[in-house]
Amino acid sequence: MSRFMPSLEAFAKGTLATAAGLSTLSVGLLWYGQGYLIYPSAFPAGSRTEVAHPRDFGIANSEDLELVTPDGITLRCYMLRQSKQLRSEPNASSLPDDTDSDISEEELVARRPTVIMFHGNAGNHGHRIPLAQVFYMRMRCNVLMMCYRGYGRSDGTPSEQGIQMDAQTGLDYLLQHSSYKQTPIILYGQSIGGAVSIDLISKNPDKIAALILENTFTSLPSLIPHALPLLSPFSFLCHQKWDSISKVSKIPLHTPILMLSGLQDEVVPKEQMSLLFEAIAKRGERRTSGGKEYKTGTENTEYKEFPNGGHNDTCVQHGYWTAIANFIARLSPSPVDND
Repeated sequence: MSRFMPSLEAFAKGTLATAAGLSTLSVGLLWYGQGYLIYPSAFPAGSRTEVAHPRDFGIANSEDLELVTPDGITLRCYMLRQSKQLRSEPNASSLPDDTDSDISEEELVARRPTVIMFHGNAGNHGHRIPLAQVFYMRMRCNVLMMCYRGYGRSDGTPSEQGIQMDAQTGLDYLLQHSSYKQTPIILYGQSIGGAVSIDLISKNPDKIAALILENTFTSLPSLIPHALPLLSPFSFLCHQKWDSISKVSKIPLHTPILMLSGLQDEVVPKEQMSLLFEAIAKRGERRTSGGKEYKTGTENTEYKEFPNGGHNDTCVQHGYWTAIANFIARLSPSPVDND
């Protein structure tokens, strides 16, 4: 009977070979295939071709905006411009008291904040139109809905460097526009969009008026043990870093920040948002040096927790939009210097 059974040595060699093969395959998938794991732009099915339009949600004053990046990639985004015609819409809030009803459309656009929306890693910007609608109708903001390369109908293939370039292209468009450059520019980032926002403000600290972060992470390598525990031994191979925690020190102390954390997030552990908050606090811990006192980094930062919020439904939790509306309302009406 022994002739039908492999020897212990042969079995051990076979096991080791299998393990080595699987490990090699796992490492190869992590190194070469991480783009598909990190940027699942085709999920859910049809996301690369089926993109909802603001008109589908009753937003008539929207523009199909094509932005061309420095490396020649065309991004197909949406721009929602404020309009006096919104007064007749049933779900539109009235304009602030300090907005003269006799001003022109261009003056109205220039007086309202502009939100740049950076979405999460799945789907496309069309899936986020209901969120943009709240900014647009309730808070009367202009809204730039970015669509990263390789997402929706935008050209190219997503990567960290490429998406960072996309974000800068969107900001540059606003800064070069006669009306939008006069507005306070607010970054709103969900999940990986939060990492995009942190990177953008770290490179343009004087051009951004405020930052809103939802369920984002400290860095992608630090997220792998939770999101992909089987690959945690190989997290050092993750070349898409999105190392936000090292960049928050470049955010000016005076910049208002709103952090929104879903405590039931099944993708990004709530501890990741807490660590980011702690890093923000360390930007300017209260101390005295040379007779000068430094303010704490959290003085202009709000941290809101939503006990029932998951990774994809924190935005529908009670109090979420009230927190954002109050945050935007408290911003100085004077735009930042975008010249």
